[in-house]
This record gives sequence, structure tokens and C-alpha cells, in this order.
Amino acid sequence: MKIATYNVNGVNGRLPVLLRWLNESSPDIVCLQELKAPQEKFPEKAFIDIGYNAVWHGQKSWNGVALLSRGIDIEDVQTGLPGDPDDDHSRYIQAVVNGITIGCLYLPNGNPAPGPKFDYKLKWFDRFAAHAKELLKDKKPVVLVGDYNVMPTELDVYKPERWVEDALFRPEVREAFKQLLEQGWTDAIRKLYPDQVIYTFYDYFRNAYGRNAGLRIDHFLLSPEIKGKLVSGGTDHHVRGWEKSSDHVPVWIELK
Repeated sequence: MKIATYNVNGVNGRLPVLLRWLNESSPDIVCLQELKAPQEKFPEKAFIDIGYNAVWHGQKSWNGVALLSRGIDIEDVQTGLPGDPDDDHSRYIQAVVNGITIGCLYLPNGNPAPGPKFDYKLKWFDRFAAHAKELLKDKKPVVLVGDYNVMPTELDVYKPERWVEDALFRPEVREAFKQLLEQGWTDAIRKLYPDQVIYTFYDYFRNAYGRNAGLRIDHFLLSPEIKGKLVSGGTDHHVRGWEKSSDHVPVWIELK
């Protein structure tokens, strides 16, 4: 089973790129972030036409997450992250697909830091960690996947000295990610490539993609019950070079 994640940076504006990639890569399960579309504007028919079921949690202009599956039922759908009934950001969707609980997330960026946006990021991270801990209690296969807006280590960022004050690399955020892993989760891409430079995001400015000046901020976390099923993974790096592509690249893993 191939599971992929892709921050599309606008699902309708980049739909041709997204459909081209889906037809080329054929993942079984896809997590999308940053839809930037209200619930009623999600292009469900376009995905049905190429064989994908879809559930989504939209929001006008900002945020938004979705789950797609190729010929597999999507069950037990939940939207929103528990812990704050006043939080109206569409940043989390969860469902069961083929017996695997999939949590698709778009963690807040948090810039500028310090400040209210950074405080919100840390609070959201705390809520997410609490939810992740509860999921582990069920002893079932879980994959928490998406745009975490965290570079966990210096290996995950081009010229880390330039990012020390950024909300994606501040010590509080990296520590939160570390503590999340210590619950028992496995960072799938880093498990496969412990010492390799792998980036999943390239800014539109300063020819970042051409210079390979990127960040690794899109992650798969595997519960203990499924980590042994991991067989391969990587990025569809070339997609970032397509015309009108997102600033993220698709990332994928395969489970046996």
C-alpha cells in the first residue's frame, strides 16, 4: 500500500498539477493540505473521475485538509483536532482506510515568532500530541501524516544557521516534535534515510528548487503496530519543477 502526502497550496488553482501527479504516481491513500477552499468548493468530481474517493475539511481562503483513497472505502471520518471547541481552523481530518487509522494534519506555521501565531502553534502542537498519545492506547496501526511545519534537525534544513529564529526551527518546536516521537512514533522517512539530505519544500524565491535549498517539513509518523510494515519511501521531487506547481513536493511511503 502506497500512502502519500502533498501540501497542494490551493487545490483548485493547482488541480491540473495534482491530477497529473495522481495519474502518474497512483498512490492508494493521499493526504492533502492547504486546500484553501470552502467545503462546497472542493473538486470532488475530478477525483471521482480518476478513481478516488474523497473526504475533506475545507475552509475559505486558508487551511483545509483532505483524504483520498483509490478504490478503498473511507470509514469513521472525524474532522477537527480535539481539545479546543473554539478553534475553527480546518487543520485535521482522520479516518480509517483498509484497517489503518490515517490522521492528516496541517500544523500551524507560527511565524512571526515570538507572538500570538507562535503561541497558537505550540498550543495546537500540545493538543495534537495529546491526541496522538490517545491513539497509541488502542494498539492499532496508525499513520499521522502531513505538513508539520517543523524541521526536526539540522539535516532537515538548508543552511540551518539562517533559520534559528524561525517558527519552524525554534527549539520549542523541535523539542515538541522530539517529545512526540518519544511517545513511540517512528519518523518513516528518517528511518529509511537516517543520514540523507531530503527536502519536501522549496520556496518560490531565489531559485530555491534549482539550488536544492529546501526544508523537510512533511512527515509520516508510524505507530509501533505498523512501523515493521515500512518497506520504502521517498519524494516525487520532479513535481516541484512542473509549471504552476505547489512549493511542496509529494512525499510517499509504501507499507507491505
